[in-house]
Order: sequence, then C-alpha cells, then structure tokens
Amino acid sequence: MKHVVSISLGSSRRNHKVVQDFCGQSITVERLGTDGDKKKAIQLIRELDGQVDAFGLGGTDLYIYAGGRRYTFRESAHIAAAARKTPIVDGSGVKNTLERRVVSYLAKTQGVLFENRPALVVCAVDRFGLAEALVQAGSNVVFGDLLFGLGLPIPIRSLSGLARLARIAAPVVTKLPIHFFYPIGGKQTVNTPRFSSYFNKAEVIAGDFHFIRRYMPRSLTGKTLITNTVTAEDQALLKDRGVATLVTTTPDMGGRSFGTNVLEAVLVALAGKGTKQLLPEEYEELLNQLQVHPRITRFS
Repeated sequence: MKHVVSISLGSSRRNHKVVQDFCGQSITVERLGTDGDKKKAIQLIRELDGQVDAFGLGGTDLYIYAGGRRYTFRESAHIAAAARKTPIVDGSGVKNTLERRVVSYLAKTQGVLFENRPALVVCAVDRFGLAEALVQAGSNVVFGDLLFGLGLPIPIRSLSGLARLARIAAPVVTKLPIHFFYPIGGKQTVNTPRFSSYFNKAEVIAGDFHFIRRYMPRSLTGKTLITNTVTAEDQALLKDRGVATLVTTTPDMGGRSFGTNVLEAVLVALAGKGTKQLLPEEYEELLNQLQVHPRITRFS
C-alpha cells in the first residue's frame, strides 16, 4: 500500500489519517502538524524520508505564481530540502491545474453564475489558477494579497496589477520568515477580523482557508466559499457564520478535505516517478483518470 504524509506547519489539532481508494489503488493518507515548529517539520521529514511514497508540505507555500513567473520561499525550500529520497510537493501543481477547473465545473454542472458577481480572492499569488479562472468567468474580483498578506489597505483589482505587485514584492517577501504573512501553528484557529468590508461586498469568497478563517467577519450570510483544508469543525463554524455554499477544491477523504499539497502528493505517488517533477499535462491526465471533482456542501 502506498503511503503519503503531509508535514504541516499548521496546528496538530487538525491531524488526520485515512485509507483512501484511488482507482483501485489504496493509499494511506496522513497529515502531521508541527504547531509552527520548523525544526520538528525537518526532523519528521528526515525520519520518514525513503519510508513513504510522497510528502506534502503544508501550512506554507514552497512556490507562488503570478504574471507567468514562479517565486520560491527560502524558508520553505530549506524545510523541503530535508527530503533526499522521497518527492515533496506543496500543492502548487494542483492549484494551477485542478483549481483552474473548479469555476467552469460549478458553472456547467451546478448552474453557479460568476459573471458580474463581486468576488474576493484572499491571496491570489497563492491561488493564481483559481483567481485567473474567476476573472475569465467575468467576476468582479478583488485580490486581497496586500490586505491580508501584509495588512495594507490596498485592494488589487486586475491580474496585471497582481503581476506588477509580484514582480516588486515577491523577491523580498519570499526571503522573509513564513509567519510574517501567513498564519501557522495555533494562529490558524484564531479569528481576528480584518478589512471586513471586502468580505461583506463579495458574494464569492475564494482562497486559502486559513487566510479566510483568520480574517473573516462574524457574518458570512449568503456567501459562496471556494476553499480547501476544511474539517468537520470548520464546516460547523462556516454554517454558524451563515455561509450558503461551501466548495472545497479537493475531494472528501474520511469526512474532511485535505490541502492541495496532500492531493498533489497522492498524484505523485500514483505516478511513481520518484523525485522527477510532473508536468502540468501529467497532473491533468491523472486528475481526469481519478475523476476528481470538488466537494459541494449547501447549508441553505
């Protein structure tokens, strides 16, 4: 049986383990949180290196994308370098393939309308495929990278503006410690509303769940959320806040959705190419074979 392990800088409270069938292949899928402890993450990777089929790197990004360019986080690269034998992925391959397809899937199969609807993507460089798909579908999108990543009251309203920001800021930001701009460890369960007016104006809220949970207002009545990494506890919270529809871009595994890094690690394990990086078309082919679709939960 293949074994995939996500080593996450997130809270250990969100740990989970399940055996899942993928087209007749059983895979043990496991998530181990280190509560923000980077040294522990490195230690776990070294201990399991060569013993499992693929690692996911969670609670942080290894890469971000914008304007056709890829930027690497120095601190995340240091953690990932602990894996010498087992391939390690951060989910960016899935974000730029699977998540691009979610918007069209919802429009074609669920009748969800996006044209002219106000949308908020909390951090678009982390979810560039999803952000671009919303723009192409005709949504009026606000990108919250400066709002929620750096705490600056500056909304970005175009992909070209996002690309300009990335060219200026990414070379600097990717050299900073992860906790400066992304909630890790126990901070992932703390809610401190920020720039609530942008949440209130949006009908569709998309992006990383930890950003959404950290900064969302008390009320999300009637909103559609497109996100990931949602546990049963998170679903109860969102229902209580009034969310109408919850869409997780990754499928249900044992009663919850894992992060994109987990699904990408599953795809890498199934491909069996070792540390050789998969191409976008290879991800697309595997996703088609597995018939991976988003999980849709309607609360009202």
